[in-house]
Amino acid sequence: MKITVGIPAYNEEKNIASIIVKLKKIVDVVIVCNDGSTDSTSEIAQNLGAVVINHTKNLGYGAGINSIFHKAKEIGSEILITFDADGQHRIEDIDRVIKPISDGQSDIVIGSRFLDDSEKEIPNYRKVGIKVITKITNTSIKKQLTDSQSGFRAYSKKVLEQLSPSESGMGVSTEILIKASSKNFRISEVPIKILYEGKTSTHNPITHGSSVIISTIKYTSIERPLTFYGIPSVIFLFIGIIFSYMAIQYYVEIGRLSTNLTIVGVSSVLIGLVLLITATLLFSLVSIVREGKD
Repeated sequence: MKITVGIPAYNEEKNIASIIVKLKKIVDVVIVCNDGSTDSTSEIAQNLGAVVINHTKNLGYGAGINSIFHKAKEIGSEILITFDADGQHRIEDIDRVIKPISDGQSDIVIGSRFLDDSEKEIPNYRKVGIKVITKITNTSIKKQLTDSQSGFRAYSKKVLEQLSPSESGMGVSTEILIKASSKNFRISEVPIKILYEGKTSTHNPITHGSSVIISTIKYTSIERPLTFYGIPSVIFLFIGIIFSYMAIQYYVEIGRLSTNLTIVGVSSVLIGLVLLITATLLFSLVSIVREGKD
């Protein structure tokens, strides 16, 4: 079984060498996506025998994951593990992450920081942010996860062949899960330990959170249009009917139209109809596209 580890890296010359040396002892291929680094990350990785993908400029975490997916598929990887370049992930946890896939029990395995005492090592502000983002992600997938934003993951060959990430930013983690859930891939979690050692994420938490929320909205609207647009349409139609009835009743009793009731009633009905039509059209379009792919 060909096992590959993919590492998105940006200016990681201090950490990349030790990580590659350790990984090459236990996996078949190490891919490093050098995302426009201005230091010696690329040269070090190449000298140590890693397969290096060079982006001419910094395109973002998601772009790195996308490039790694394509390269792993190209070289015939049967399991791809994504691994951070900052030294926070432990080599010892790799066997734990790939086991559910090698045993045929999962298609995607997430190394969760919230399934054992590793949670204690996470800074409080990050812990809150991760949990909030995970709650948002869980609204759009079939599996209820504890750590949707973990970059320590394993993917089966089937996932590599059928799923292509497109987000360039941090929203890629959520994008992959939403797409995987819509394709009925089996997603599971295993506990991992994180080595923070005073290190903090270089990603702005506000930017990260915004990126994830935007990705969730975008991919939920595409993958589940009846839910995303259909439920709000019913709510607006219900409100519109209630206010329209009140406007008619007001007219019958008073003899003139209530401007406020009429505006709310008519506008709510119109919004509801637009959302309902959008839900129907998107659902039909997505169904046609999926049938064409099958």
